Amino acid sequence: MTRTFLAGVALLATTSALAACAPPGDDENDSADTPAASATSLADFGTMDDLVAAAKKEGTLNVIALPPDWANYGAIIQKFEDTYGIKVVSAQPDAASQDEINAAEQLKGTDRAPDVFDLGQSVALANTDMFAPYQVATWDSIPDELKAPDGGWVNDYGGYMSIGYDSSKVPDVTSLKDLLGADYKGKVALNGDPTQAGSAFSAVVMASVQNGGSADDIKPGVDYFSQLKKAGNFVPVDPTPATIESGQTPVVFDWDYLNAAESKTLPSWKVVVPSGQTVAGYYYQAINKDAPHPAAARLWEEFLYSDEGQNLWLAGGARPVRADAMVKAGTIDEKLYSALPEVSGTPVIPDADQTATMASYLADNWAKAIG
Repeated sequence: MTRTFLAGVALLATTSALAACAPPGDDENDSADTPAASATSLADFGTMDDLVAAAKKEGTLNVIALPPDWANYGAIIQKFEDTYGIKVVSAQPDAASQDEINAAEQLKGTDRAPDVFDLGQSVALANTDMFAPYQVATWDSIPDELKAPDGGWVNDYGGYMSIGYDSSKVPDVTSLKDLLGADYKGKVALNGDPTQAGSAFSAVVMASVQNGGSADDIKPGVDYFSQLKKAGNFVPVDPTPATIESGQTPVVFDWDYLNAAESKTLPSWKVVVPSGQTVAGYYYQAINKDAPHPAAARLWEEFLYSDEGQNLWLAGGARPVRADAMVKAGTIDEKLYSALPEVSGTPVIPDADQTATMASYLADNWAKAIG
């Protein structure tokens, strides 16, 4: 169920590389030196048909850290393959964002390096020198604050931190305060370790802003989980569909689109985004400047940011970055869009500096708080 990414720049130095990655060898290629590698928009290829032809000639797209059940990536990959006849090689689906960067560095110059990245904020912003600027055809419909001006990175999909719960096993959850009660003893879980996993990190941020803290002060969030632990309500188990369905983790802090996915197999599973200040977050999409399949990488981006690609993320419960423009144009899947969990209040989206500061505090205090 989890796809972890490092929550702060302070954690980057301690993340290990992918064990399966080998250094460049005899399979070196010079794809990064082709005209496709310098293309910054569709116009550099001519037409979409020209881009498709160039990508089909390469025949392969390498992706990494994309679990099939994360934001509907399994269906997205399958649709791309079926549409263009290009083989998608999906490596290490449960890897972390820093592992993506490590793989690109270790496999640079080989045909096994990742062509594209899907990264958490802190890792993305710490590695912008590895990205190839590219502006997709739908560039103008992406909000300016959610993309780099030169196209080096673009936010792709996002969501709100939420609480998912099995309504057949626990009372309805209306606030974080509810979870401190006796009805939730031994039942509340985080999706990962907040010193390593982005969703868990954001859950602690949500607990902070819901308890008088802010993106500049995560201490109230740590204190909240300490209270959960002392009440006997916190379960130090990474939730999975199996632990949820068995009742081992009937309450889970996670992104709303991941919690919503559980509702498809467990009808009693409900999702709530607490009212008041909420925590929102987007992932970052980018092309590896040393992509071994530069045309396929750019075609992948065009696909992801098309109406079809955006609606496929929406089918996974994630909020696509072009949602507002698609609603206005009438191209969004209204049924899927209206099914998203209701959200009210002011969204909090920590910036890179705030994220790094909070990550440092967690590194020093999390284990002590829940130990």
